Amino acid sequence: MRPSFLKFFLPLAVVAGLTTAAINKPHQGINLFSINQDIALGAQVAKQTDSLYRAKGQLLERSRNPRAYQLLDGVVKRVLDNGNLKYRTQFPWDVQIIKDDQTQNAFATPGGHIYVFSGLIKFLDNENQLAGVLGHEIAHADRRHSTQQLQQQYGTSLLLGLILGNRSSNQLVQIAAGLGQLKFSRSFETEADKYSTIYLNGTRYYSCDGAAGFFIKAEKQGAAGTPEFLSTHPNPGSRIQSIQRSAQQLGCTGKNVSNNNFNELKRLL
Repeated sequence: MRPSFLKFFLPLAVVAGLTTAAINKPHQGINLFSINQDIALGAQVAKQTDSLYRAKGQLLERSRNPRAYQLLDGVVKRVLDNGNLKYRTQFPWDVQIIKDDQTQNAFATPGGHIYVFSGLIKFLDNENQLAGVLGHEIAHADRRHSTQQLQQQYGTSLLLGLILGNRSSNQLVQIAAGLGQLKFSRSFETEADKYSTIYLNGTRYYSCDGAAGFFIKAEKQGAAGTPEFLSTHPNPGSRIQSIQRSAQQLGCTGKNVSNNNFNELKRLL
């Protein structure tokens, strides 16, 4: 396996000649990894994330929860098939449910592995909101924010070492455990919000301000019941306005979809 990756790593040997600051703190929008490296890193992180939550008895296995995944996959597929994803066919795009009703969060690895906590699904009011949040996380992966943020937090050499297999498994565990708390820059969050509306508009099914519905509800909860999602996705007030403005410009607000499947999903969790 290692020789097959060499052609993807050779450009990074040149990058290594840059300053340490340039490597550990890449400029916004610059990604030092190739798409194949995104996929390889994402696969490693996802495998460790699965193992982490499976050990705690919190990973809902697909084989034991086929109907729940059928319902969730339906929403994910609609969002993914919107026609605006850059890496729709390259990334694996799978989704896993973490059974934790106290945690209202979702996150995505590089390469498009998505994790949704049962607490977030139960917190949401309708399928539009779920689609909006999923669109936001899909954007983080498809716009390659996840890789860039990990580069900034852990450094390129460590991440490359994980792909090559010459770093300790403890470092992979650390990354997997912290992925749900990975804090994105303001510009990454703004872009993910924007693309959430673009993706939902492309479905011709969902009201594309679905993510705003989540933030509106979260804002009403106040400090006592603030979802964990907001600890890594802050500033709901300005984001609500931005999402709604983008949706209005696209002309895709006010669509009502049936919540029968969404409500069934909530009951199954």
